[in-house]
Amino acid sequence: MNRKEFLRTSGLLLPVSFLGVSGAEAIGKGTMKEVAETATGASYLDSASYKAHADKLKFNADGKFKIVQFTDVHWVPGNPASEEAAERMNEVLDAEKPDFVIYTGDIVFAKPAAEGFRKAFEPVISRNIPFAVTLGNHDDEHDMTRQEIYTFIKDMPGSLTGTVEGLSGVTNFILPIRSSKDAKEAFILYGFDSLAYSRKEETKGYDWIKPDQIDWYRKCSTALTAKNGGKPLPALAFFHIPVPEYNQAASDENTLLIGIRKEKACAPVINSGLFTAMLEAGDVMATFVGHDHVNDYVARWKGLLLGYGRFTGGKTVYHDVPGGNGARVFELTEGERSFKSWIRLKNNQVISSIHYPADFVKGGDSNPFT
Repeated sequence: MNRKEFLRTSGLLLPVSFLGVSGAEAIGKGTMKEVAETATGASYLDSASYKAHADKLKFNADGKFKIVQFTDVHWVPGNPASEEAAERMNEVLDAEKPDFVIYTGDIVFAKPAAEGFRKAFEPVISRNIPFAVTLGNHDDEHDMTRQEIYTFIKDMPGSLTGTVEGLSGVTNFILPIRSSKDAKEAFILYGFDSLAYSRKEETKGYDWIKPDQIDWYRKCSTALTAKNGGKPLPALAFFHIPVPEYNQAASDENTLLIGIRKEKACAPVINSGLFTAMLEAGDVMATFVGHDHVNDYVARWKGLLLGYGRFTGGKTVYHDVPGGNGARVFELTEGERSFKSWIRLKNNQVISSIHYPADFVKGGDSNPFT
């Protein structure tokens, strides 16, 4: 079953005007002065918002750093099916012992949302693991707005979720991973709020990451590159709704696609240019999203890897993906513009292991990251 079939059979295939709020509702309440300040990359890197979490993540003495991505937990308070999500999260965390966890949206699927968030985050909080959240399109459909959700989770133990006042969306942030040898930024994690639904009839469907978010990214990336002596730092980007390039990559017969693809990427019909901005900036090696529960593939497209996490939730929503629910894992190595990734399922089964970019360089091709 894919997303469209699930919505039809569950009676949730409603006109887009009934499907929650758009990015306009999620825009921060900053003043014009704050907007101007955060539009400059250097100013953001000097801001209290960035500095609050800038020293929390660091490569270990062996130069390694591990990330677990949980996505689409879809927790329904009081529904025993959600316990399947908790079981899998606990199992993955015990096996992988990550340095950081990223939740890429659609964490809750019913009210009271606060209870759902607490339950979904309990596995990481109980283990004192730092975590951050990029919101999905369903998170604010219940009894909390995006801003209320952020306010609720920002002070939870271990939460590194950030925001940028005056920027479209709420969960936009940058988290540096520091060098094991000194305090310098060695790797960058970008989080974007991919918003929810378009409010325009002509662009019915999912919303898109807005021009002001992309401009903020460009300027921050430029500032970080300048700070690193003109060399882009290796980076990964996380958000919920895939960009249109996911479908371009998957439909090209020459694309190497590793993993499961059981539905078309449910991307916005508008391409706002995030992929192009990342390609031009040269720091982001790959983007990872959620949203499409029966996809977990990765595909290289025009020099960037476009990837999915693994559906983490229980049977509160469609997820008939072979092997059941799980999580994506990343292993970073300090000083290398590359990473390893795999998917961990029930009973410690590991599938779809990759080493990027080595596994995606064809014979005779040059490595775009050297």
